[in-house]
Amino acid sequence: MLQNNPECPLIRLDDIHMNFNPGTVNEIAVFDGFNFAIEPGQFVSMVGSNGSGKTTLLNVICGSLHADRGAIYLNGKNITDVPEHRRAENIGRVFQNPSAGTCPNLTIMENLSLADTKGGSFGPGKGVNRKREDYYRSRLELLGLGLEDKLDIPVGALSGGQRQALALLIATMTPIDLLILDEHTAALDPRSSETVMDLTEQLIGEKKLTALMVTHNLRFAVEYGNRLVMMHEGKAVIDTKSGNKASCTVDTLLETFNAISIECGN
Repeated sequence: MLQNNPECPLIRLDDIHMNFNPGTVNEIAVFDGFNFAIEPGQFVSMVGSNGSGKTTLLNVICGSLHADRGAIYLNGKNITDVPEHRRAENIGRVFQNPSAGTCPNLTIMENLSLADTKGGSFGPGKGVNRKREDYYRSRLELLGLGLEDKLDIPVGALSGGQRQALALLIATMTPIDLLILDEHTAALDPRSSETVMDLTEQLIGEKKLTALMVTHNLRFAVEYGNRLVMMHEGKAVIDTKSGNKASCTVDTLLETFNAISIECGN
């Protein structure tokens, strides 16, 4: 975890340019001089149509995609050329697919042990630290899903909602600067989605995390977080960073979304 610099944004993207399929008839310019920043303690909910740049933005921040031009700063440190696995020491990410954030063939205990040693050194000893079992149970109890009594079962045997709740816990197990939530309720049924969102808000508040959540659920975008951003064609067409998020409703978002769709001929 990087030392927090109160004089700068936690994450800052400067003059980001990103093209897919450059030099071909299928060339798509996702970002053309995009600037974006998140202040410490903000919980940003981001919405937008497919192709608006939401997921590309997350991938550029996490390092799984590299921008054609521009710079990325985390706590004032330039991380533009830092590889993805190194950024993961400071950035936690929960994916849309519940399988992506856990190892299905390993037990809950083994998954938590791996998360507990993220960024540490590995030796020839046992991979599971039984001395931490009580701590793992206490963290699982917070989820309210009864997983604290299932430490020795494979994660692949859990439901999608249980796995996503576990992935959320794993992503925040060690100290991080930024939590990325990549449509993390999209693959879940409505009840599981509500459970995972409640857990998300609980963990962010408990650990005082800065978070960026991409979602297609407009109600979640309105109800959760303290800043709302709507993306369109690589630009933020709505951004409530000035503190007027309370004025956003599902209806106002739909009105803007529909107006954009008509303008684009959809």
